[in-house]
Amino acid sequence: MITVLGSINMDLIVTVDRLPEAGETVGGRDFATAAGGKGANQALAARRAGAAVRFCGAVGNDTFADPALLLLDQAGTDLGAVRRINGATGTALIMVDAHGENVIAVVPGANGGVDADDARKATASMRDGDHLLVQLEIPAATIRAGLEGARAAGAVSIVNTAPLTAEAADLAALADIVVANETEFERLTDKRLETKAEREAELMRRHRSTGQTLIVTLGADGVIAARDDTLVGVRGLAIEPVDTVGAGDTFCGYLAAGLDAGLGFETALTRAAAAGSLACLKHGAQPAIPSAAEVDAALA
Repeated sequence: MITVLGSINMDLIVTVDRLPEAGETVGGRDFATAAGGKGANQALAARRAGAAVRFCGAVGNDTFADPALLLLDQAGTDLGAVRRINGATGTALIMVDAHGENVIAVVPGANGGVDADDARKATASMRDGDHLLVQLEIPAATIRAGLEGARAAGAVSIVNTAPLTAEAADLAALADIVVANETEFERLTDKRLETKAEREAELMRRHRSTGQTLIVTLGADGVIAARDDTLVGVRGLAIEPVDTVGAGDTFCGYLAAGLDAGLGFETALTRAAAAGSLACLKHGAQPAIPSAAEVDAALA
């Protein structure tokens, strides 16, 4: 069983030819809304990968609440720990350019109301070998309570250090597995890692120091990880990206699902990287998350 503790948003997406500079206005080509939030995205990815998933989070009492939960509900996610609170559902304002790159502004809304009691309740029924998956779009005290609860239960905890907050390093230190992108990893280490060799050396140094499994996602260059005193690298799929929104969340959800299913680490990493690549072929976050059958076909 995977418990996901995290955010739920409604994404408001504008496609543009290029992203604006500071103070500049550019014309948009298309507008769409889609369910999102890093927690919800990762929960849906794990569910589409075939895992049993319980989600803990909050939505508001506005018109965004039901559509923000629709795909999770349709996929069979356990939403019993999702609260409805007074106020607005979280929103993300996203601009995507012609190359699939994006800039995002997130308004927390109800996500700010997910508290430590929610986290403790969500982890109270976890068992040895279960997996907890968290990100950093909810309050730090809530994440800390969830990680402490998972450790007490003997569950495996996974922290995705996005978006990188002031508390990210302290929270990541409580996890069994840490997933960061290149920029986040540099900021966590407070070092400028300009070469592949420098990144790999720092990855192994931190792994040996902490005993944690450390994973760095590298975009088109795939993923590199340190686990069991060994560096493991896998490639993503060769694709022409349409929209990279949600690719990292897809990776995290599929990784958690693979590990929860008992797959070998490198196999789980390979499936997660492939799923993240496939998520770049469609617009939006949740609508772009591939099914397990699509990942199987791509790897075949």
